[in-house]
Amino acid sequence: MIPTQISRRVLRRLAAVSAVALLPIAATGTAFASSASSAPHAVARAALSEVSTDPYTDTDAQHATEVEPDVYAHGSTVVSAFQTGRIYGGGASDLGWATSTDGGATWSHGFLSGITVNQGGSYSAVSDAAVVYDAKHAEWLVVGLPVDSSGNAVGVTVNRSADGLTWGSAIKAVGFDGSGYDKQWITCDDTASSPHYGNCYIEVDITSSNNLESMAVSSDGGLTWSALRHPADDPTGLGGQPLVQPSGTVVVPYSENGSAIRAFSSTNGGTTWTSSVQIATVKSHTVAGNLRSGDGLPSASIDAAGKVYVAWQDCRFRTSCSSNDIVYSTSTNGTTWSSVARVPIDAVGSTVDHFIPGLGVDGATSGSSAKIGLYYYFYPKAKCTASTCTLEVGYISSADGGSTWSTAQTLAGPFGLSLIARTSQGRMVGDYIACSVVNGTSYALFPVGAASTNGQAFNEAMYTATGGLAVTG
Repeated sequence: MIPTQISRRVLRRLAAVSAVALLPIAATGTAFASSASSAPHAVARAALSEVSTDPYTDTDAQHATEVEPDVYAHGSTVVSAFQTGRIYGGGASDLGWATSTDGGATWSHGFLSGITVNQGGSYSAVSDAAVVYDAKHAEWLVVGLPVDSSGNAVGVTVNRSADGLTWGSAIKAVGFDGSGYDKQWITCDDTASSPHYGNCYIEVDITSSNNLESMAVSSDGGLTWSALRHPADDPTGLGGQPLVQPSGTVVVPYSENGSAIRAFSSTNGGTTWTSSVQIATVKSHTVAGNLRSGDGLPSASIDAAGKVYVAWQDCRFRTSCSSNDIVYSTSTNGTTWSSVARVPIDAVGSTVDHFIPGLGVDGATSGSSAKIGLYYYFYPKAKCTASTCTLEVGYISSADGGSTWSTAQTLAGPFGLSLIARTSQGRMVGDYIACSVVNGTSYALFPVGAASTNGQAFNEAMYTATGGLAVTG
């Protein structure tokens, strides 16, 4: 597929984003200790680029909408994948991709082939994109969840690319056996000294088996995949995000269907998987306005030494569970986990509700020098209604493994919920977003709702901070 080039001139569309209030704000902030946060969100100066928009016109979906991005950075190349043309009942017209080969300064974008009928495939919809780079085989991999005409998610596909710009047609990787599937994710073992270097791992839950947690392995760059294998205790859950330690051990944090965060592991390249252990229970404030907020879904990343960070939204530090913070736990072995810590975005007595975290850790840093980026959505006032709630996009970072954090920044917003896609489970920017950190710079894509100017019902496109954002704090 020939990519469509997106340059800085796409910023002209920001003038039409009248409801987004893309105000100037400082790219860095003053550090403060995690125990003494009281600073409000600063007013941001990060320039935003629109990197993709929904071009489809099929009548199954709501146009123009793009939601739920994942992102992965390797060297100066940043690749994201996301749903394009969100369908009310589930899935989207296709999966879009957006790629920068110059550290986020300029972007190309396009749409994956061989999945839905909109790009040469046979399925009516597709959902839940995730992306990774396989260093051994020099391949970018995007997984998708195809949905048939009856609304059933039937398996997991993989599209491959050598450069993040030209993509092959979808490969059937997992499933397609009559069972139902959901919330897949992918990672690869990119440590050359690992005994399982070049293995890639797909996590998915089998909805027709009560959300049974399941794993598949590829050792040939995503061309072929093993049969599904399960943790020893056959746990149920969703939203697992596998991560690989330098030793080759794979740790998979996941949501126990919204009630807790748990994890399981493999030390033998995915041949067998341990029983799951509990990281923490989840205490979540229901986000107002009937917004899909990914309650209980983790966002996970790993540092150079193999320390795993897992973040989620949680109200345990707020009086009467009045709103959510972003909280996290860490582990060096996947078995023993730290006490839950709060990211000090603002004071615990604030009215702000924080949700849908995208956490990233610079894989070249570790310990007290680990560089962490965190993007998230928030309501300035947790107590609101569908007609009064306003969404904003925030960013905060730490350069010392979470001991201190920068001042939080507002990157986009506010915008009303009527400007984003409708679904059977509420308005949607995504059940998840993501962050990837390379060389001290964090990258994320995030959907922003704006007033429609093109005759379609929506104008919900993908944006990013041009060139990424520095990790400070």
